[in-house]
Amino acid sequence: MTHETSETSAVPATGEPSVSARHRLRWNKVPEVTVYFWIIKVLCTTVGETAADLLNEKAGLGLTGVSVLMSALLAGVLVVQFRTHAYRAGVYWLAVALISVVGTLISDNLTDNMGVPLETSTAVFAIALAVVFVVWFRRERTLSIHSIDTTGRESFYWLAVLFTFALGTAAGDLVSERMALGYWLAAVLFAVGIAAVAVAHFALGLDAVWSFWVAYILTRPLGASIGDYLSQPTGDGGLGLGTVVTSVLFLAVILGLVVYLAVTRKDVAEPERGAGLPA
Repeated sequence: MTHETSETSAVPATGEPSVSARHRLRWNKVPEVTVYFWIIKVLCTTVGETAADLLNEKAGLGLTGVSVLMSALLAGVLVVQFRTHAYRAGVYWLAVALISVVGTLISDNLTDNMGVPLETSTAVFAIALAVVFVVWFRRERTLSIHSIDTTGRESFYWLAVLFTFALGTAAGDLVSERMALGYWLAAVLFAVGIAAVAVAHFALGLDAVWSFWVAYILTRPLGASIGDYLSQPTGDGGLGLGTVVTSVLFLAVILGLVVYLAVTRKDVAEPERGAGLPA
């Protein structure tokens, strides 16, 4: 749901490349947005929902303990991600999967442990995400995911990703509870929302950056609805596969796709695609 435009950067008389040119000499730290990207993203959001439920049920640590453990794992993976010099499919998607779990746990902690209403948590996460975007743009003059080529931009990127997962969880739960749609109809509703964003972008010219981030947020409740539909008991409107089977199944598909991308490099951005360019 993105496009690229090329730009020729000038080299000043000093012989030193401009700031944007220096950015373009480095590899982008995130994948190209292809059909593989969206498939794995939805699968990761599904795993985030089912794995969070599974860990909460089986780990015996309680919701808070599980949240601390998964946050520590996420921090470790992000350290590895930041230390890489280019996009690495395995590290990147492991970070996304863990952020999906942590984002779910953050929202669940607010709702279940602290009694924060979903309306409040949804509003708070929306404001937090908006603040990240504003500060990101004021600092970097772009929100393009095709220019995640500095530590600062990567920091903003992952912070935005975390808040999109938390927001998607809270907003998805809010919509599902208020409308009482059931898991399957809720998944259809969010899929229609993503399709509407795609139409608005490709047919009506909606800005590529905002199209991407809105769709990115909507994939979270879509994946959660799919995960709940597959894992929850039939008496609750699900298929009754359970969190273990659902999590293992989706993790296996994610692993297969990530290995394929790591080998084929079909989602690796070209190094000259760089800063200041639209998404």
